[in-house]
Amino acid sequence: MFDASQKSFHLMFWAMVVVGIALFFVPAFIIRPFRYQSPGALHLALVFRQLAPVGTILAACGVVGLTVWAWKAASRLRKILMVGAAVLVVGSATMARMNYFEWMFHPVQQPGFEKADDAKLDAGEMVLTVSINGDARAYPVREMAYHHIVNDVVGGVPIAATY
Repeated sequence: MFDASQKSFHLMFWAMVVVGIALFFVPAFIIRPFRYQSPGALHLALVFRQLAPVGTILAACGVVGLTVWAWKAASRLRKILMVGAAVLVVGSATMARMNYFEWMFHPVQQPGFEKADDAKLDAGEMVLTVSINGDARAYPVREMAYHHIVNDVVGGVPIAATY
């Protein structure tokens, strides 16, 4: 049976593990290609994403510090669990500093186009349109939902169309 100090240690340790991992995984889980994201879920993901750089580093420092502090008294199984948890939290802290959304949503560097008369779009399909200097483009939202960004030149002006 745990005494009060051991219970406090475990509660603090595992709370930091959960927070450190959640700050990275919640946004990565919610914001995925071809998945519906409710406004509330998207707001939560963006709040977590904003807190992640500081929160994950604090959680990682706390988990590593508690692991070092409890190392001598811990059993072999607890050492394995603590090291595994520390690796996950440090990994989350590392990933929170990367733009992993670029890995999921690849920008279109050289888009291909069809003439308006040749385009095969459903009647109700939505498009993003850009018109500059008499040159016009239409980007289907269904394609933009995956890529989120198209680098293009319209009317001689480089643009980044995004959705």
